[in-house]
Amino acid sequence: MSTANAAPVTFVLVDGNSRRSGTITHSPFTLGRLPENDLVLSHPYVSRRHAEIVVDEDGCFIVDQGSRHGTFINGKPAAGRQPLRESDTVHFGALDGPSFRISSEDTGDSSTIRDIIEQIPEVSATGNALDKLRWFFESARKLKTFDAVDQILAALLETTLQLTQVERGYVFLRNEAGEMKLAIGRDDKGEALTDEATLSHAAMRQAVSTANEFIITDTLSADPETRSASMVAHSIRSVICIPLRKRRPGAPVRETDLLGLLYLDSRLKAGSLTQVDNDLLRTIATDAAALIDNAQLAVSEERERVYRQEMNIAADIQRGLMTVRPPTLSWAAVAARSVPCREVGGDFFDIVEDGECLAVIVADISGKGISAAILGATLQGLIYSLLVARQPLATVADIVNRYICSKNVEKYATMAILRLSPEGHLEYINCGHVPPFLYAGGCSRLPESNLPVGLIEGAPFSSGTLQLEPGSRVLIVTDGVTEAAAPDGEFFGEARLGVPEFEKSTLDDIFVQVERFAGALAADDDCTVLDVRFLG
Repeated sequence: MSTANAAPVTFVLVDGNSRRSGTITHSPFTLGRLPENDLVLSHPYVSRRHAEIVVDEDGCFIVDQGSRHGTFINGKPAAGRQPLRESDTVHFGALDGPSFRISSEDTGDSSTIRDIIEQIPEVSATGNALDKLRWFFESARKLKTFDAVDQILAALLETTLQLTQVERGYVFLRNEAGEMKLAIGRDDKGEALTDEATLSHAAMRQAVSTANEFIITDTLSADPETRSASMVAHSIRSVICIPLRKRRPGAPVRETDLLGLLYLDSRLKAGSLTQVDNDLLRTIATDAAALIDNAQLAVSEERERVYRQEMNIAADIQRGLMTVRPPTLSWAAVAARSVPCREVGGDFFDIVEDGECLAVIVADISGKGISAAILGATLQGLIYSLLVARQPLATVADIVNRYICSKNVEKYATMAILRLSPEGHLEYINCGHVPPFLYAGGCSRLPESNLPVGLIEGAPFSSGTLQLEPGSRVLIVTDGVTEAAAPDGEFFGEARLGVPEFEKSTLDDIFVQVERFAGALAADDDCTVLDVRFLG
């Protein structure tokens, strides 16, 4: 159903430290842990298909999809079709889980930081510089832009240089490694400065280590102990270093809250800052830090949005590769399912039927996420082509092993491949995988086993053979099933799959059992199950 006849609905999602906004473009709008949802939520208590947002001419509604841990509106469990208002806050899975609210505000970037800078009137009097900066701060807070940091820093330097009447200004920002890196430098004529060798790094270190302002208005008359060698060597007369840090009400100043540093100095003349000037600079630094923090958060949100978009594309590609239509055969039946713990997974399966025999593959790449998915997609194509060429299974494993080892990707894979003929002759190879289960009037395991592929170059591989009787069944699972852990740490294990009731269980039954056993922790690893039945 389209939302064309209803008013546009925008939303804001807060998930931990991440904040996202978007627009609901169709109805129903799905939310959950699986990557095919319109809004993917990675919280462990969120179900695979958790809830839907329905928008029609009557308004906006939320419908829980039978989630395991529930949906909450303003702290109360939601049941059935519940209307949503702008004042409502929705939590998914738990009251400390992702929070969602609808909003009538436009999420588009209707203006840019450059537009605001161009609107600021030119001022020449030093007394107007503070008004200009305040005007800029108030206007820039209203922006919803992702490339504002450089412009904010330029405006900060321009106005603080006017206010303090010093000769040079620099802003340093702290990178992910905790190091202070030069972000921008300007002189009092507006020229760019990139050389930081002539600055007083001792003053910067003191400001960072104490998280307090370091101000010397005249180094010639200052206490000799406060003058560093760099001040003397570079003839610095006055220096101002102000930390830029986040403000958290009621919380002590911590080093981890430090965003950067505002550095100002003069070499020709001494400064004449009063206490009022000090307070003004401190206020400016506080406002600038908040603005920089918000702008960096916007940049992080945009990167997260792009990353999420790319991951959704990767998930679509992987789903396409694993959209395998089981062949309709009179003598065999195949069913398979794979559920990744992230948007994309390291498990894959495939089915090859060439008119003479049936081959199935289940593989599990070490690790998770996009790197495992890339190698998985490559191996899937390689193994498929080798099976179509009717290569012996030991040869298939040897080629795959050589391929991974030659690429030096620091990954390996476990895999199990079966090749079944209409007469019930089964050839199989197991490379470090969970031994396949054979149900034939009881449960046993296919015993032949080898090392995982990609682990040791030149490792030998051998296959096993078996004659199946009509009604026999072979079940292959990945360790995401057997190692699914309950909250007390107990594994689902292999023994549970060997009990008599599993001999006739469907794939749905198996996934329900695993999720019932492990709860939300069932999503900690990719889970894949493939079922082959020989009908005779």
